[in-house]
Amino acid sequence: MLVAAAVCMCPPLLVPEVAAGAAPELDGARAACADALGVLAASRPDRLVVVGPAAEAPGHALFPAGSPGTFRGFGVDLDVRLGRPDPAAADLPALPPSLAVAAWLLQRVDRADAPVEALAVDQRLATERCLGIGREIGAGEGRVALLVMGDGSACRTLKAPGYLDERATPFDAEAARALRDADLAALRDLDVDLADELKVSGRAPWQVLAGAAESAAGAGGAGLGGTLLYDDAPYGVGYLVATWS
Repeated sequence: MLVAAAVCMCPPLLVPEVAAGAAPELDGARAACADALGVLAASRPDRLVVVGPAAEAPGHALFPAGSPGTFRGFGVDLDVRLGRPDPAAADLPALPPSLAVAAWLLQRVDRADAPVEALAVDQRLATERCLGIGREIGAGEGRVALLVMGDGSACRTLKAPGYLDERATPFDAEAARALRDADLAALRDLDVDLADELKVSGRAPWQVLAGAAESAAGAGGAGLGGTLLYDDAPYGVGYLVATWS
């Protein structure tokens, strides 16, 4: 049953080595992510599932503990691993960027006490499929915690990756409100096509979270309350950090 969730942003710029001289600009976001992971640790989960977006994924793909990630593609000699690897494991798949950032966060704050696994979901995955994946996670045995990676729109300013779109700010504001209030209906209602047009990477993972919370509530679990820890768009991209507990 789902007992806690942390929602974190996932740009590689979150890693100081990648951001280089611009690293201090996201210090507040890094601190918020660390606080969010602290909430996960305090929930004493039996299992930690990381969910992140992938630009190209066959619906969804699983990554076991020990799966490697790298930031070499961003010009940085830095490698990470997801949790503690199984010594017997071999030929593990490489993490997509969003999950590599999650692995870096987990290593940075040393919150890998529970067994961990990861799931990459296609950014265009239909809402019902996202909710179904989440329900399966939420119905799992024991105490399950979710680390949900994803960004808001990339169209908040003229210099944003997707240029300025007047629909971006309202979309991000509604997503932030839904995460703050743990509003499952609002997360379910996020528009797939609009999110794609606004280059939102977090829509599918957020809807996986909604499905997991639905499943927990249906199994008699306590309702989860949300807290918004960070909401800003320093590079014209909406970055959100929240916790559910």
